[in-house]
Amino acid sequence: MCSKTFESSQTFWEEEMSGKILAFLREEIYLELPFLCIALSVLEPKADARLQTFATEGEHLYFSPEQILRVFPKNSQYLDRLYLHTVLHCIFSHLWIAGQRQRDLWGIACDIAVEHTIDGMNKNCTKRILTFLRKEVYRELEEDGAGISAPRIYRYLQGKDGERLQQIEREFFADDHVFWPKEVQGQMPMSQIQKKWNQVARQTRMEQKRRGEDAGEGEGILARQLKVQKSRRNYREFLRKFAVLREEVHCDEDTFDLTFYTYGLRLYGNMPLVEPVESREIRKIRDFVVVVDTSYSTNGTLVKNFLRETFQILRQEDSFFHRCRIHVIQCDEKVRRDTVIESEVELEGLFQNFEIVGGGNTDFRPAFAYVEELLEQGEFRQLCGLLYFTDGRGIYPKKKPSYKTAFLFLEEYEEEKVPAWAMGMQLEQEELE
Repeated sequence: MCSKTFESSQTFWEEEMSGKILAFLREEIYLELPFLCIALSVLEPKADARLQTFATEGEHLYFSPEQILRVFPKNSQYLDRLYLHTVLHCIFSHLWIAGQRQRDLWGIACDIAVEHTIDGMNKNCTKRILTFLRKEVYRELEEDGAGISAPRIYRYLQGKDGERLQQIEREFFADDHVFWPKEVQGQMPMSQIQKKWNQVARQTRMEQKRRGEDAGEGEGILARQLKVQKSRRNYREFLRKFAVLREEVHCDEDTFDLTFYTYGLRLYGNMPLVEPVESREIRKIRDFVVVVDTSYSTNGTLVKNFLRETFQILRQEDSFFHRCRIHVIQCDEKVRRDTVIESEVELEGLFQNFEIVGGGNTDFRPAFAYVEELLEQGEFRQLCGLLYFTDGRGIYPKKKPSYKTAFLFLEEYEEEKVPAWAMGMQLEQEELE
């Protein structure tokens, strides 16, 4: 009995001391990176003796008291860095945007993205000596001048053999991803925790912007990462504009009163007084058209990644009705190919066998004329909209179509050239690299 009491007291003391150390670490990071004050206060510390390092699911900062008490007297900078590493995962939404990527490989890619950001900051509280392997990985990722984001790093890692991948994983390992949400059947609707961190990321970016010229090169690296995340959030919201309100067979829990249901079961044995409503109104996409500009100035890899990113976001949001039809049209100065997708299998087949067809000049009009022909033929039950992915240098149609239209650009575009009836949006190229 005395032994158990001693062990309980020892555990309580370790957790209490660890909590005080975490508060000290948070204060050290804040003094050098004050624009992270909100982000640093979100995660609630929670001891977990099963862990060997930090972990999070977006709500708690899980930690090992044994690790903190052992490491802090010898190397407090390591714990500063580890704390910041875990928080940055949340700010960059790494926990929630894996999609259908391989989980372990995605975790390594996210670790590299975060470590590159911290190394670029070059702050006293998180400074470390860069190993040869770390420098080499950064050099390979920076060779083409594009930004270093987790999706792009993931594609970079796919080209590495097993031994090299293990070396990279050991080099960039920091926190444990065991509590990261797992995707279920290819779809993961945005959780309240993710929405909360999206708001924190916006506030962090605004605070950085407010600092203006006071922000150094290190903070600039973080700002670029936040810009990529902002672009992705904006694109998600943008895609929601194409959804329509329709009734779908599904138990509507919002209008179902569980009190009367259980009262009836208690009163009559097996006869509820009310039944769940078997349908609900929901906003989703039914029929959709995606047109990709396949002129000579368009990069085939970017086109493929744009399609993958678009459909990944829509699947995460559970945005499609059970029965839907998507046309993926390739067009330069004329329509080159139309691929119709009606199932998940056909969508995966599109990415596996995708090839660019075209290479001429850019003219947007043939694609719109072709879609009008499909409408006249009754091809669509209800066309929700058309997305046109392009570099923007082409001839726009003058007549407004009967459906929502958006032009998506990879670079800055001249708004006055986009027709008044169409939406325009610039995508961040880093997210598609």
